[in-house]
Amino acid sequence: MPDLGVPGPPDLGVPEPRWAPPGAVRFVGGAPVALVAPGAGLPSLPAAVADMATLRHIDLDGNALTALPGWIGRLERLRVLLLYGNRIATLPPELGRLASLEHLSAGRNALTAVPDALWRLSRLRSLNLAENEIAGLPPGLGRLRELRMLDLGHNRLREVPAEIGDLPRLTDYLYLSDNGFTSVPASLGRLDRLGYLNLAENRLTALPETIGGMTGLHELRVHDNRLAALPEAIGRLAGLRELHLRNNRLTALPEAIGGLRALRHLDLRGNPLERLPGSVVRLTELTHLDLRSTPLATLPDGLAELPRLEKLDLRWIKFDEVPSCVRPLRERGCVVLL
Repeated sequence: MPDLGVPGPPDLGVPEPRWAPPGAVRFVGGAPVALVAPGAGLPSLPAAVADMATLRHIDLDGNALTALPGWIGRLERLRVLLLYGNRIATLPPELGRLASLEHLSAGRNALTAVPDALWRLSRLRSLNLAENEIAGLPPGLGRLRELRMLDLGHNRLREVPAEIGDLPRLTDYLYLSDNGFTSVPASLGRLDRLGYLNLAENRLTALPETIGGMTGLHELRVHDNRLAALPEAIGRLAGLRELHLRNNRLTALPEAIGGLRALRHLDLRGNPLERLPGSVVRLTELTHLDLRSTPLATLPDGLAELPRLEKLDLRWIKFDEVPSCVRPLRERGCVVLL
């Protein structure tokens, strides 16, 4: 989570507003700069807040808000607006007037749509709209050129807009898990600075070859989809440390998987794998390999030579005989579960 710069305790001698919990309003030089009242049970944003033009930070996570008033657009100095875990059904178009806003969190509300005005927030660095009922996004996402983190997980998106590739500063996280889309756009490959990508729990049948352009990735989660194959280009992700592929429809992996020289964690549990490619023995940084519930009959002998392997999970695999790599791995301290 980015540093949201919450101001310190209120100035002494400044009277507390009657509607706010003690210490909720923070002052600097007698001017209110922050409203910090998570879990305070507020059913609405008090009208008195409209006159606090100097506010820079509002944290109302976990309250009982059902709406965000249009006058919110008057708080032109606001940098942080946290509304996670309320009951807000719509975001007002006036939100687009918050030209200084850098962090907006409206996850776990009752949103079904996103207003066009949201894309006017050109200084946004993090945007959390997860755990809502959003079915689609209006054009304009690509205008958030300063965005570093985007969370659209646990919604009802049926497609990922191609504009997502127009976010050049998206570096920290991109969450698109648990929606329902069947494909992702080729433009995703333009996000060459992104470190973490979560596409889990959708209906993906394939990944685009352009994924090889996402050379900044260190963690890729694509588990619980319908992938029948991986593109050869995945081998270009030389900095990838974690690859989560459990519960897909993979019967084989491309030889290019051996190009993932930084890979430490590989999860293939629950796939109908018929074999592992010989190139897996080149994954010399691998520490955890999960092959549970796969129909593999044999394993490459070279697995015993992976110098950093700490855990090999082979539970619920019906081998005719114990693979030859098991004994030497156990002898050098690797945990092998059969």
